Amino acid sequence: MINRVIWIVLDSVGMGALPDAEKYGDDGANTIGNVSKALGGLNLPNMEKLGLGNIDGMVGVNKTDRPTGCYGRFAEMSNGKDTTTGHWEMVGIYSEQAFPTYPNGFPKEIIDAFEKAVGRKVIGNKPASGTAIIEELGEEHIKTGSLIVYTSADSVFQIAAHEEVVPLKELYSICEKARNILVGEHAVARVIARPFIGEKGNFTRTPNRRDFSLVPPYNTVLDNLKSNNLNVMAVGKIEDIFSGKGITEAVHTKDNMDGVDKTLDYMKEDKQGLIFTNLVDFDMKWGHRNDVKAYGKGLEDFDARLPEIISAMKDTDILFITADHGCDPTTPGTDHTREYVPFLAYGKPLRQNVNLGTRNSFADMGQTVAEIFNVEKIRYGESFLKEILND
Repeated sequence: MINRVIWIVLDSVGMGALPDAEKYGDDGANTIGNVSKALGGLNLPNMEKLGLGNIDGMVGVNKTDRPTGCYGRFAEMSNGKDTTTGHWEMVGIYSEQAFPTYPNGFPKEIIDAFEKAVGRKVIGNKPASGTAIIEELGEEHIKTGSLIVYTSADSVFQIAAHEEVVPLKELYSICEKARNILVGEHAVARVIARPFIGEKGNFTRTPNRRDFSLVPPYNTVLDNLKSNNLNVMAVGKIEDIFSGKGITEAVHTKDNMDGVDKTLDYMKEDKQGLIFTNLVDFDMKWGHRNDVKAYGKGLEDFDARLPEIISAMKDTDILFITADHGCDPTTPGTDHTREYVPFLAYGKPLRQNVNLGTRNSFADMGQTVAEIFNVEKIRYGESFLKEILND
């Protein structure tokens, strides 16, 4: 019997280019493999014990003779390579069209409508690194109160503001107004509040980031769990990714280790249902900044906490570990990368050393969760529960 699934998403920890990666400019991307190669190896004994190195196509990680977990790699069926697309597909939403992106900045009609709605001017309006653009425009923002608006290769409308110039409550309200404007053909996946503090030469982004995502277009496994009076406990930016839809309670986090701590806190509560965690530092702090060394250390730091998570599991718990896309920090650009994602599952109710091979959709995970809890099936995906469940 399974009473609870602890589902942890290592944001951007991909494991090799998908067959169509060249179409996205990502041929040769391999987040885990290339990080390991650049650093001369990774020390990930706990994930290796579960079978990380035994996944088809995995490089840069050691195999083990007797994995204690179930393992496989998952291809993304949807068109795209961003956080929203990846997470939505996991729980049953297929995105046929990629969300709009703005390599030349946002059109005048959007900026004009935004300035009128929020009562502040815009500076920036271009693709940029979040740390670089606050260094470039932070002083002007402080002097004028104008909002720093920027984007990236992802489908995002990002608003940076100093917390002493634009209080958080106002910044979040501004983001909600932007979300209401960015609809139809300009329905970006996420509007993101990017608050920062400090002075010129020493600006620092704070943990008070908030994502204002599109509302999922139809019910997911999260909604189906919730409607069956099961708990859906969201850790990190999960609540934001789904605009709260299908979530019963949520907690935001400061960093990866805080995310692990908050996951453990929910595990102590012993509520039936799903704990759904996103650990964002791999993507936000290291992948997008091409910080290979920190990326590798982040993987090792998570791996070091894994025994703590496993020790806290009850006999009726199972653990899923996966990712939502790649963000290979060894590539010349700073964009996400179109990759397979690794998958590990572990728990007393599950068999050991089950190779799930290569799955065709992230939605297989969500369909499996639906079958575990005997709730309504989601629209996409094939459950693999029978393959991993003990007789």
